[in-house]
Amino acid sequence: MVATDIARNPTPAEAARIPRLEPGDRLTQQEFRRRFEAMPACDHAQLIEGVVYMPSPVSAERHGEPHADVLTWLGCYRARTPQVRAGDNSTLWLDVDNAPQPDCYLRLEEQAGGQSRVEDGYIFGAPELIVEISSSSVSYDLHDKLTAYQRNGVREYIVWRVQDGEIDWFVLQESRFIRAAADERGVYRSAMFPGLWLESRALVQRDLAQVLDVLQAGLDSDEHRKFVHQVQ
Repeated sequence: MVATDIARNPTPAEAARIPRLEPGDRLTQQEFRRRFEAMPACDHAQLIEGVVYMPSPVSAERHGEPHADVLTWLGCYRARTPQVRAGDNSTLWLDVDNAPQPDCYLRLEEQAGGQSRVEDGYIFGAPELIVEISSSSVSYDLHDKLTAYQRNGVREYIVWRVQDGEIDWFVLQESRFIRAAADERGVYRSAMFPGLWLESRALVQRDLAQVLDVLQAGLDSDEHRKFVHQVQ
């Protein structure tokens, strides 16, 4: 259970007495949140398996532009699918050791059966689908973050390893992530969000037009029409 009764908006005098977040700190989620909210100028810090991570300079080619492509893909799906929300870099309050800021996510609204909720502007609980833009297979996205997302019930987890030119798509089955398989064209089809189709080769090659063409085919499919009818 995530604690929600933490004091917010400390006075300047109170904030001055609260220790600053530092990369590598080992904290509980409650202490992380106390320090995070005492640093209003800090808008990007994460707690992953009890360890604080803070931002370093972000490359346009290895992160910023790929991130924008993924957001475009998810945003187009969200535009055509009721009761679905998309977002990026929003803090998730998951468990006592984890408060990540995933690059992108899709989540069902609570009234449609979603497993997360918005409270005081934050998301509590795990979105159904999370995407991280990663440099390579050595990134914590495929290690500590994967473990945290798995334990907290993220239903699908996608990692785009930009330097490796690979997409890893994981689906939660019996509380464990297993790798999903693309079809012979390299197209992945979401199990959680029917009609969310992704041609992995096109995304890796930065062919956004082809990515959106394949998504459109998914949006025009019977499976997506049935899903829209179900959640409306």
